[in-house]
Amino acid sequence: MAKEKRFSIGLPNVDDLFSSQESRAEENLAKIREIPLELIDEFPNHPFKVRDDEDMMNLVQSVQENGILVPAILRQKDDGRYELIAGHRRKRACELAGLDTLRAEVMDLDLDEATIFMVDSNLQRTIILPSEKAFSYKMRLEAMNRKAGRPPKENGAPVGPHLVTGKSRSILADEVGESREQIRRYIRLTELIPELLELVDEGKIALRPAVELSYLTVDEQYDVYENMQQEACTPSHAQTIRMRELSKEENLTSEAISDIITETKPNQKEKLTISSDKILDLLPKNLKAVERESYIIKALTFYAKHRLRESQER
Repeated sequence: MAKEKRFSIGLPNVDDLFSSQESRAEENLAKIREIPLELIDEFPNHPFKVRDDEDMMNLVQSVQENGILVPAILRQKDDGRYELIAGHRRKRACELAGLDTLRAEVMDLDLDEATIFMVDSNLQRTIILPSEKAFSYKMRLEAMNRKAGRPPKENGAPVGPHLVTGKSRSILADEVGESREQIRRYIRLTELIPELLELVDEGKIALRPAVELSYLTVDEQYDVYENMQQEACTPSHAQTIRMRELSKEENLTSEAISDIITETKPNQKEKLTISSDKILDLLPKNLKAVERESYIIKALTFYAKHRLRESQER
């Protein structure tokens, strides 16, 4: 009789399961420490702004009363100092609260891994400015593409950047809930001069006109900004498209920018509305509806000439 074969699927017993959970918990707890603020450096080119606004004051009060409930995320640098990955507002709140340390978890991440982690954690904010999206999307895509070009650790076989570079924007689009084209538009904003980018953050320039302006040279952008300040107006999408076309032809002079910005936009043209009840009794009864506008214009022209003759005879 053949001996019965027994197979093991490798499930841990109860003791092993709970001991591993306890060890993992202890290991994670060991990574959370109070790190002196003076040893923590900002993340290089951190794209998200930290404001001392009302929300920050509320966070400061919470830190004073309860401490840091959610640890910040740091990574240790080669020089022994720490780099802040997630928790820039918490660090600032600690500073304002008069604390000397920040409760944080230290993670073993390289720069590109840290960049991806930093962007993802900050994109959870309720309000994100266009400039913050612009630089964070750019930083994340660059980090993704760099990692894609590295050989995997297990076999050392090279992976060509072209295999992932074309997909990186699609991956990011799926993760952040934006279209590939919208991500492209935001990244173009990184080519704007700071003054124009600030106007985008303030909602004074819409995204699509801003994208068109990003294709202008730095000098042309400053000319646009100066004209906007002088005329107290912003160019429309159609106007920025014309500017971009002239720039491409190397014909976008300061005078051309001024002419485009100062022209009246279609939505700025004043419309005159007159109630029909006020004028129908003054129009001929047999006048057709399509003829009324022409009749009124002729009547006003005749009246204007009459007033002119009267003024000349006085």
